[in-house]
Amino acid sequence: MEEKYMKEALKEAKKAYEKLEVPVGAIIVKDGKIIARAHNLKETKSDTTKHAEIIAIQKASKKLKSWRLIDCEMYITLEPCSMCAGAIINSRIKKVYIGAMDEKTGAAGSVLNLFEDYNFNHKVEIEKGILEKECENILKDFFKKLRKIKKNK
Repeated sequence: MEEKYMKEALKEAKKAYEKLEVPVGAIIVKDGKIIARAHNLKETKSDTTKHAEIIAIQKASKKLKSWRLIDCEMYITLEPCSMCAGAIINSRIKKVYIGAMDEKTGAAGSVLNLFEDYNFNHKVEIEKGILEKECENILKDFFKKLRKIKKNK
């Protein structure tokens, strides 16, 4: 089941890739149904907060008419940064499934772990490595493409 949903998050990452955005996708699932989908739009919107996770949380909150996303699960192609991990905790998401880890800015175990190392009022379960290679490959391909574009300018 995890792979099925991570494939949906990868579809979102591909949409970001096509827009020359860092290809990160996120989906939120409640009761076995996808209630929100999003991908990075930071460059497109010129807004540092337009990460896939934040946009997905906003969409899910609107759909459920609540900021509390209790009993929801999030699937993310890349380990969340500290901003997104904070939003996940504050929105009360139950569990996060992560594809690839982010050794530079990851806040779910790579650089720090906001989900496990601190005593917040809400605990988020995490599971790592879902379709890890596919999630890593789309990022590697993207940055190769970006370097080529910059080199040819």
